[in-house]
Amino acid sequence: MSSFEESIEGLRQAFERGEKHPREVVEACRKRFEQVEEEVHALNCDTFEEALENLSGWKWDPRVPLSGIPYVQKDNICTLGVETNCSSKVLEGFVPPYEATVEKRLKEAGFQLIGKGNLDEFGMGSSTEYSAWGPTRNPLDTSRVPGGSSGGSAAAVAAGYASFALGSDTGGSVRQPAAFCGLVGLRPTYGRVSRWGLVAFASSLDQIGPITRTVRDSAIVLSIIEGVDGRDSTLVHREQENYLEHIEDGVGDLRVGVLDVSFADWVDPRVKRVFQENVRWFESHAKSVKEVHLNTFDLLLAAYYIIAPSEASSNLARYDGIRYGASVEFGKKGKNVAKGLVDFYRKNRVFGPEVTRRIVIGTFALSSGYYEAYYLRAQKVRWMVQEELEEIWKEVDIIISPTSPTPAFKLGEKLEDPLEMYRCDLFAVLQPMAGCPAISINGGWTELSEDGEVPLLETGEKDCWGNPVKRLPVGLQLTAAPFGESVLFRAARAFEREHE
Repeated sequence: MSSFEESIEGLRQAFERGEKHPREVVEACRKRFEQVEEEVHALNCDTFEEALENLSGWKWDPRVPLSGIPYVQKDNICTLGVETNCSSKVLEGFVPPYEATVEKRLKEAGFQLIGKGNLDEFGMGSSTEYSAWGPTRNPLDTSRVPGGSSGGSAAAVAAGYASFALGSDTGGSVRQPAAFCGLVGLRPTYGRVSRWGLVAFASSLDQIGPITRTVRDSAIVLSIIEGVDGRDSTLVHREQENYLEHIEDGVGDLRVGVLDVSFADWVDPRVKRVFQENVRWFESHAKSVKEVHLNTFDLLLAAYYIIAPSEASSNLARYDGIRYGASVEFGKKGKNVAKGLVDFYRKNRVFGPEVTRRIVIGTFALSSGYYEAYYLRAQKVRWMVQEELEEIWKEVDIIISPTSPTPAFKLGEKLEDPLEMYRCDLFAVLQPMAGCPAISINGGWTELSEDGEVPLLETGEKDCWGNPVKRLPVGLQLTAAPFGESVLFRAARAFEREHE
């Protein structure tokens, strides 16, 4: 296997045996980056040179067994000394004077940062087309999106730039890109991973999670980035778990719930076909499989798109062009000179269309006379969802569903219809609203076009390496009760093991 296709575990073993050197791996990843980045545009900046410099004189040390493995950080996670601009003109040129807790922990484990992943501006989007620096393309089919908002992170792993990446997941932004790129994406329980250093979108929903090639790698990364951090008051203090201890135990004792809307009319026929095969697998291997129904499901998307924009409008009020990020000066003449306070804000707060849309929605929902009608009602839906799930967890251990209602869609296909873009999150907003963990794995491949008849081979599309596209991945999502990551890893690994 090539260096840029190796898992974390595979590289660790190769380093330990002396079969490979980290510099060799980073060089191979940089070569792959140089070959396809112009087509894919996964990174806002690269740090290959810094990584190679850090690896000068590297020697295997069993105390830091993961040392030397390359990774990508989403560009809304602060990196000390490396620009973090959230793919926004508002933060262009901002170099954080501190680093996120997750970044610090990865450094201490010896991982090597090789770049910052492109994203939808401030994490607001489902396709990575709302970036101020241009869209990212799906390496598996460059005519399609990689998902969003962590599309650059997912594309970097899928294209072979790094062994894994970190993304942020507010309403599916780790899981959906992983599904579209055929990878593993984990949203941990809210409160398990520190958000210190994550540029906030919606603070009660945001969570950092890994995008990896394998389920075991996902467990490894979570074990490193989780844990107590006094700088994040939302963290729940729990003993760290050994996620690999029982990861190979299988699903023979698990009760599986199938979310009934997985076969609704609005789900793409290609996705339903693959998901039906997934259900049959669990019926053959799990202790029991039953259909589960959420009375609140039809309210989830609307409630999420009130709560998330409301928190976003509050969080983004801090970007005034005075304290950090891009800024113009006061003066009388010149394109980048403000003539007064109103003009100063107009020229500094240059958010893109989707961020602007969500700020307006959120400001309206929080305004006097509308707070009770919108924001408070949405929060009540959130409480109802949590109460309903508490009853469901008494009957099942995990809930399965597709990750997204469709496979990766074409670039530009949904840009003119925000509601259609929001519907991409239908299966992904339940978990953040309830604080539950979820993992997306590759559930299979669709070889059919939208009408279910024409093979994709006949479309003439190509992947980033110039090969004709024959199929697209379909994500399988597994959800567990809060702090049920160990159960998720067991179930996901059992499925992955038989479908490798």
